[in-house]
Amino acid sequence: MSAESLSNLNEVFRNGLCTRCGTCIGLSDGAVRFADQMGRYTPELTRGMSDTLADRIWRGCSAQKVSFPELKDFVFGKEAQCDPYLGHVEATMIGFANDSELRRKCASGGIITSVLIWLLKQAEIAGALVLGMDEDKPWQPKPYIATNPSEVMNAAQSKYIITSVNQILPAIETFQGDLAYVGLPCQVHSIRKLQLAKDKSVRNIKFIIGLYCGNTLHFSSIRSLLKSYGVDDHTQIESLAFREGEWPGNTRITLKSGQVISLPKFHANYLIPFHIMKRCLLCTDLSNEFTDISVGDAWAPVYEERGKGFSMVVARTKNGHEFLQEMQQDGVITLQPIDVKTAVAMHSHGYDLKKRGAFIRIRFRSFFGRAVPEYGYELKHFPIQRYLLEVVIDILLVLMRTKSARFILERISPRLMGAVFKKLRVLWILATRNVKRKHLTGIRNVRRRE
Repeated sequence: MSAESLSNLNEVFRNGLCTRCGTCIGLSDGAVRFADQMGRYTPELTRGMSDTLADRIWRGCSAQKVSFPELKDFVFGKEAQCDPYLGHVEATMIGFANDSELRRKCASGGIITSVLIWLLKQAEIAGALVLGMDEDKPWQPKPYIATNPSEVMNAAQSKYIITSVNQILPAIETFQGDLAYVGLPCQVHSIRKLQLAKDKSVRNIKFIIGLYCGNTLHFSSIRSLLKSYGVDDHTQIESLAFREGEWPGNTRITLKSGQVISLPKFHANYLIPFHIMKRCLLCTDLSNEFTDISVGDAWAPVYEERGKGFSMVVARTKNGHEFLQEMQQDGVITLQPIDVKTAVAMHSHGYDLKKRGAFIRIRFRSFFGRAVPEYGYELKHFPIQRYLLEVVIDILLVLMRTKSARFILERISPRLMGAVFKKLRVLWILATRNVKRKHLTGIRNVRRRE
């Protein structure tokens, strides 16, 4: 397998399948690095590596082969049943932190921050792997192990640019005590694969908490926003927050000059189609299916209209469900049960993008002989209208990612662009609602692939 592992890694690097999870960086002792992190953010070999090292990295790679059936059996047991969109579920809930100040400082309901602080105070863990902003490079997120509530709070809120969290695996391996790990789906896939392989780098991880993830963006999104305001040097950033303030928050950049750039979150979303990491379009995991608990925004008018922030909470393991219940009994969080159908419908456009859309894009790539990720299962038999819609979406994404489109974009006021994008998004959702939601809930056309 050794020579094959190195060949597989090279294929991943060449074919654009890398998820940038950071596992290869963390395990390679400098043999792999990410080049041009402020640009294309591409993996490359810096020197040769031993067969043993190549095998180890490949076993944890989340880029080309992540068998959902195998990980399901490993994490939840062979008898566990899975919803084709949401994955295995013990309970689905809407929740929020009862500490109003904590809730205000977090991205939505403050559930993840509350969980980590509670686990630390209960001595269930000695540390938590979180993602904050680098003090020396405040425009760049940085993973670290938090060992007290203050350090956990410093990592609150989402970060919407590529960050290779698993590069911190050496620190995880040498940490003394149990850890909670927080990550995106591709990062969690790698951690679970390493656990399955009994790799020593993840033996301290006791709990895995995951965020819902539709996509992540290249750092070019921040540089583009700066250019729209006449700023060409990103090193002039003094602080960067992606969801600062009351829910749903604002993208807020403070420059060393004192200038403040601020856009409402829903307006800043106009950057997504221009700067999305293409690999995200081949990912089939919106809700982080292999965690102990998964958390995302509660996207529904009944919650959005109230402000403050509400979280969709999915307990996946009995252990995860139990400590959430204990937290509620202790008065730390509030949880309200909802059914799986409601949970899926609440993120229906996201599931359409990450399940049906991803499998359609994978088939398109396969048809043209391009390398594709393998997930060990597939969803099939979508309406023909959905295939046609995907063609339109993919054409738009190709056009928006061109240099010409970005050049034009940077000469339009972000506030105007954001307001127009928000309105167009609403119209798009209404226009595609029937196509995207048709047969979404209750679908059972899942085929396991060995």
